[in-house]
Amino acid sequence: MDVTEATASTTTRTRGRPRSEAARQAILEATRALLEATTVRDLTIETIAKQAGVSKSTIYRWWPNKAAIVIDAVEAIVPRSRLAESKSVSAALTEQLVLLVEHYRGPYGRIVKELIAEGQTDPEVLAAFRDRFLLRRRTVARDLIEHGKSTGEFDAALNTDLACDIIYGPVYYRLLVAHLPLDDEFSHALPKQILVALHHPGIYGSSLCA
Repeated sequence: MDVTEATASTTTRTRGRPRSEAARQAILEATRALLEATTVRDLTIETIAKQAGVSKSTIYRWWPNKAAIVIDAVEAIVPRSRLAESKSVSAALTEQLVLLVEHYRGPYGRIVKELIAEGQTDPEVLAAFRDRFLLRRRTVARDLIEHGKSTGEFDAALNTDLACDIIYGPVYYRLLVAHLPLDDEFSHALPKQILVALHHPGIYGSSLCA
């Protein structure tokens, strides 16, 4: 290969990357748009490809299945809170819970609910939801709690995994069972109740301690 051919080859590869990323973003946007009018169960790879103006093979270069596309489309929207230098861990967790409830009472809550429901009969969907969505957020929450334990904001003996379940469990319970609303009153009261437990785990006996 001479210099001219090598340059042309490099240029082609360089130009190809933005087009591939543009296709990926088009697929995610198409998925979000389609889910406004259809369910996760009824959504198909074919309709996503048509809406995005790409081939099915292009989709499969990025994702192994429909569930993974849907999760990545939602994952980009639903917030994950990280600790800013000016914030306490309590403030970061409060902000994250308020934003999460706000998103879950809208269309993305319906999508998450449908993914969990479909995952009960399809292990592949459940694994995708757990690995690509839930565990990413749980890792952030675990890091926040561990930081709070290291600085003395939370009790050092606090059981971090159980604390994560206590933080997010009520949100998913209301989302899935719908016995009470995911409203502003709930989103602001929940962090206050949870932080009482995180700051003073002894009031619940030894259950919150490792």
